[in-house]
Amino acid sequence: MLLAGITLALFAAMLVAEALGSAGLEETSLFYVGIPALIAVTVVLTARPKNAVGVALATTTVGLALAGPLLDEGVVCLLIAAPLFYGVAALVGLLAQAARGGGHRALVAAPLLALIALEGVGGVNLIPRHDNAGTTVTIGAAPARVEAALAAPPEFGPYEAPFLRALPFPKPVRATGSGLSVGDARLIAFTPRRSLGLGSTPTPRSMELRVVESTSTADAGRVVFDVTADSTLARWLDLRRAVVTWSASAGGTEMTWRLEYARTFDPSWYFGPVQHHAVADAAGYLAETFADTAEAE
Repeated sequence: MLLAGITLALFAAMLVAEALGSAGLEETSLFYVGIPALIAVTVVLTARPKNAVGVALATTTVGLALAGPLLDEGVVCLLIAAPLFYGVAALVGLLAQAARGGGHRALVAAPLLALIALEGVGGVNLIPRHDNAGTTVTIGAAPARVEAALAAPPEFGPYEAPFLRALPFPKPVRATGSGLSVGDARLIAFTPRRSLGLGSTPTPRSMELRVVESTSTADAGRVVFDVTADSTLARWLDLRRAVVTWSASAGGTEMTWRLEYARTFDPSWYFGPVQHHAVADAAGYLAETFADTAEAE
């Protein structure tokens, strides 16, 4: 009975995942909240296990293991979504088991869960999608050297931020293009995407940026890069532009990187903070990269 319930839960989850993907809803709460909730409810109602939460979590683990090869997902997406899947599965497992045992108060949470699962469907948003994150560094170099570093192709190093190091985020490998005049472009190549899909092969990833605003004086400057093409982060967020400002300070030059983006995944209360933190780390990485170049000149 238990095995049949687990199998049914996984089969139902796969069918729903495919249906949501076909409908373009794979980045909504209906996917990331609805599927683990479906797994937990199906297991509790069909298998009737003694430990509903444990079985729901075990079934979710099997589902996540199968999601990569069958749904062609990447490692980063699965790792980031895993805590949300486990949390929803555990919560719904507890509520379903309580309701089955006569605790009808648990059913009060059903409308709230349904509301949360609808975020991202039909334009429903709890938190605005557009956001920005940035960082400011002080560089031991004159503003002219900072401007020269920004105008040249950067030399990328390894990530230092723990969050970027802990997960297999794409890493910039090389950049071509130079200049800070309006119309100047950069083409950045990243490590290839390695999907967990069956028979999949690594696919190249890159990002193209173009200068759309540029002003500078002897002591300060501002340049704005628009993202014109992106096959690197587009599966996870919509990066729009990078705004860089610098000005003379007591310690040399103060430089700020701010990245503007739109969140594409829901629920917002989960993916919003995760994406903001990752973008802030990325802004810090870029700031330190160009700071190192300026100080080395």
